Amino acid sequence: MNNSVTNTARLLGAGLRALLVLTVVTGVIYPLAVTGVAQGLFPGKANGSEITANGKVVGSSLIGQAYNLPLKKGQETPAPDLKWFQGRPQNGLGANSVNTQYKLILSGATNRSGDNADLIKWVKDAKAAVVKDNSTADYKVRPSDVPAEAVTSSGSGLDPDISPDYADLQVHRVAEKNGLPVAQVEKLVGEHTDGRTLGFVGEPRVNVLELNIALKDLMAKG
Repeated sequence: MNNSVTNTARLLGAGLRALLVLTVVTGVIYPLAVTGVAQGLFPGKANGSEITANGKVVGSSLIGQAYNLPLKKGQETPAPDLKWFQGRPQNGLGANSVNTQYKLILSGATNRSGDNADLIKWVKDAKAAVVKDNSTADYKVRPSDVPAEAVTSSGSGLDPDISPDYADLQVHRVAEKNGLPVAQVEKLVGEHTDGRTLGFVGEPRVNVLELNIALKDLMAKG
């Protein structure tokens, strides 16, 4: 009986010591080490790839933002603020009941097939809106000019980038709305176009938030 109690006590003691050591190693030392290395070598990525403007954090380079006008009475969906470059549609999972203020808190695709009636309607409506919004007095957009990402949301619904083609399509409208020369806005897009990663991975892209920050700075100088 005494041996049994002694052995049980030893096992419990060993288990508690192992729990304490593993808690310290995996719950304290390891997280601190990883955090220290990340902050020392990759501070930007470790802190969420934050983008700052005028000394304030205005977003992340990894998450898209909406550039809309204030929601008017009776409106369910706010109209885009056309003085800014617009990103991809943000349908994603659509409206959700988890957070009605920030509808992108849930990341995900629409999960609708290519022949889904709702998806087809969204794409047609989005294409018509892109054509209408980006056509100016001296620049007419044709439906065939509209790239795919201008009318479809990404797999996450949070894509921060658009293609150079979609950015170029918006140049005349942005220039007109802000009273800027078209050539100046075209140059701005070119300066904020990133090529393929490592020269062969992915596609050329333009980060919409970074482009709009540069546009705001350009307007301030003008």
